[in-house]
Amino acid sequence: MRGCLSAGAAQAAEPPPPVPLCAATSRIDVAADPTGQAPEVCVSPNETTTFAFDSRLAAGAVEVQPEGRLADWTPGKEGLTLHVIPKGDFLPGERVKVTVRFADGAAPAGATFWLVGHAARGARRVEVFRKPRPADVLQKEKDEAQAEARQCQEDKTRLLAERKEPGGLMGAAWLEREEAVDSRDIGRELKHDPANALRTEAARSYSQRKGKARPGSMAVRLRLANPGAEPWTAAGAVLKDATGAEVELSAWQESAIAPGATGFVVVGAEREPGQLACPCTLKLWEAQGPRTVTLGNVTFPAEEQAGKQGAARE
Repeated sequence: MRGCLSAGAAQAAEPPPPVPLCAATSRIDVAADPTGQAPEVCVSPNETTTFAFDSRLAAGAVEVQPEGRLADWTPGKEGLTLHVIPKGDFLPGERVKVTVRFADGAAPAGATFWLVGHAARGARRVEVFRKPRPADVLQKEKDEAQAEARQCQEDKTRLLAERKEPGGLMGAAWLEREEAVDSRDIGRELKHDPANALRTEAARSYSQRKGKARPGSMAVRLRLANPGAEPWTAAGAVLKDATGAEVELSAWQESAIAPGATGFVVVGAEREPGQLACPCTLKLWEAQGPRTVTLGNVTFPAEEQAGKQGAARE
């Protein structure tokens, strides 16, 4: 679910630009008379993003600015696709402008979009359309926007109510007033990517089944060691199951993990783990930089196991 970020007051020293959030859509509509800013597409270093057009591109009609920041950009068969691969040192927030020209001479004659660096959430395929969207597509988007607005309002109401609930151990006891929270130690089961920027020293997964007034939820708590020379702060996380389905997770930590130190990071979402085909892969990325942590074989307490534990407690 997309959120909104509010800009803070300017500081004496200009802060680095924030890492962009990837849009959920994988579609770009090119207007005959374009207005406003060119669309932005998140890309990741050394990973291919494919643009699929509904009209052929003119031969040699692709312009990249600035030059030299893409490892490759190659038009596909019949000029209907364009494959772009950013270089390995492509930084989060870095921007490259791509302009294409269509072969048929009709309006719009071309399209422009920005490639924006992101450590992990690069788009894999983006559909580019020049034709007006059908009425049923517009109605679907309207319905989805209204549903998202309702969900935001419900989440706001719930969060305001939870502010009045106790924290710490009392908070854990309060959560069990309807449905128990189950957990399991998954530290020894995890598969660690050799390229991980941080070392995982401990890991535990949590699940809570849907209650009378609370949706099901899942979370993972990690104890991470930072061997690097710079502090590390989690900016986001995503969980991918065996079928390729992805769930975006919220990330929380009390403070940045200092160089040579350890710290806790908690990620989670309001979704029952039983809806996913786990074991899953968990990927976290930092707020201002390319360093990531990827962990495989992530599992959660099974629903049937949770039911037995709950009965035993009663």
